Amino acid sequence: MPIEPRLIVTGHSPEGEAIFVEDRRPESVTVQALPGADFYLLWGTPDGRPRVGEKDAAPVLRPYFPGLGGSRALFLRWAAHSSEPEPVADPADIASEVADKLPGLLDPFEDDGDGMHTTDTIDYAICLEGELCLTLDNGVEKTLTPGTCVIQLGTRHAWHNRSDRPALMCYVQIGAVRV
Repeated sequence: MPIEPRLIVTGHSPEGEAIFVEDRRPESVTVQALPGADFYLLWGTPDGRPRVGEKDAAPVLRPYFPGLGGSRALFLRWAAHSSEPEPVADPADIASEVADKLPGLLDPFEDDGDGMHTTDTIDYAICLEGELCLTLDNGVEKTLTPGTCVIQLGTRHAWHNRSDRPALMCYVQIGAVRV
């Protein structure tokens, strides 16, 4: 049975007591740029220096990648390779849809369509279900299975689900400076 993403957020009552302020199932976001994939945007912090204890703290989910000091947390369910639909829309329509739903997602991707990209983030990528292949720019590949955590330090890479089952990943991204 597949994992159903759930988000629980804590906060403080007016008296300063720790409380649960949110408990929900996030809606999935789909885009034609990644056919069959489901994005579950969970939480993000503003660029700069994250703060805790603010009243009415709200997630920052746009743009898709955080800037310096910002963060994003999300689940991404990758479609099984055998069930990935072929993109049929006009590339301009696809780009427009992504700009509306997940602004900034396509910015680091290269134009050749192989999925290679480089981000100015430190990413913690955790495989929760299925298998997902991580390919580096030299062609070397590792297959992630449940329980695998990849620390992505701004390297050029691509993700591919080569299996016949969906893969669920949890990504935590921290905006960083490339040196």
